Amino acid sequence: MAHPYLQTFSLDGKIALVTGAVRGLGLEIACAMAGSGAHVILNGRDAANLAAAVQTITSRGQSASALLFDVADPVAVKVAFAEIAATHGRLDILVSNAGTRNRKPLLDFTDEEIQSMVQVNLGAGYILAREAARLMLPLRSGRLITITSIAGQIARAGDPVYAGVKQGLTGMMRALAAEYGPMGITSNAIAPGGFATEANAAAIADAKIHDHFANRTPLGRWGRPHEIAGAAVFLASAAASYVNGQVLNVDGGMSIAM
Repeated sequence: MAHPYLQTFSLDGKIALVTGAVRGLGLEIACAMAGSGAHVILNGRDAANLAAAVQTITSRGQSASALLFDVADPVAVKVAFAEIAATHGRLDILVSNAGTRNRKPLLDFTDEEIQSMVQVNLGAGYILAREAARLMLPLRSGRLITITSIAGQIARAGDPVYAGVKQGLTGMMRALAAEYGPMGITSNAIAPGGFATEANAAAIADAKIHDHFANRTPLGRWGRPHEIAGAAVFLASAAASYVNGQVLNVDGGMSIAM
């Protein structure tokens, strides 16, 4: 039996760029979008890992390609978007996922480490959104999706710079929602909670940290990486055509529990 309404969640014919897509949540989002019909351009900084990620998708008969560049390099970003324009002639979806984390007290940060965190996480977000908007504006259509974190909403000691830049991304997202909404481009964010990704392997292996996050979460566990996928596909699809300037927490309820 056909279910016509499900077509509003389809990404057939869309061109999507997912940054930081070689592993973890970025790869899961890329796989989900390709599985929903989009051609997904995967970004990363390591050619071998990026090729393997693309192969994961294309081996399923889905559409994907690689785009090797560092999101923290403004010149490389501009070159990459010029390549997208030349190859595809459009960009419908940007998922700005690439970022870095450095967990330690503020007094242990050097000036350079703070500047790097701000540039890679926040500065790159602005530049990626700007270049994506250049390609979306002629179409008067597009989806800007920023991956933030519940760390930008609820703080814990020993992680001050990451919390600040993630909250900064939320402010950026809302400003872009107001700026580009009249042109048909929506801007939203996904705020993941604790996910069992490769990047969190050390925390998961530490019983104290693992149990702290699991016990703080009403669902009683860490998120499974594929559980980020539905939120991303939703925000990218026609089903979310009137959702703009919002943060969708995908955190098992951690942000609402005392």
